[in-house]
Amino acid sequence: MNDIPSTIASSESDAKTDARATLLGTLVSVAESVTAQFERVLEPMGMSMAKLKVLRHLDAAGEPLPLGQLADRSACVRSNVTQLIDRMEGYGLVRRVADPDDRRCTRAALTEQGRVYLAKGNAAVADAERAMLARMDVPHAEQIIAALHALQQGE
Repeated sequence: MNDIPSTIASSESDAKTDARATLLGTLVSVAESVTAQFERVLEPMGMSMAKLKVLRHLDAAGEPLPLGQLADRSACVRSNVTQLIDRMEGYGLVRRVADPDDRRCTRAALTEQGRVYLAKGNAAVADAERAMLARMDVPHAEQIIAALHALQQGE
């Protein structure tokens, strides 16, 4: 499952040390696997996680957002968001609107078609999430959550 080597030298024979040495690589591998599963359920409807993320950001904002803000919220460079918005505009999911306060700025607005795709995409991802989580019991999920919080404390 984990094909990403750890950078931690595992000179100790302690099983706990060995588990910690593979933890982050396993997390990355699992995240990639989950993302791939989401992509598979979205693909038949012409969606992707990148498109769904933009639709979610626009919906949450409740108003058109500048492309730079979308890039920041999506954790990607502006040129990628610009190309993504080009494609999404072509599908009728978003439309570009002028910024009333800054003529140099372009905003993206969610369309009714975009709202339909957002609802369908969210439902497909929720179904996939339920299917994945059905393989795990609650006590194991709670242990994983606690472990993840322990990793996050150093931020």
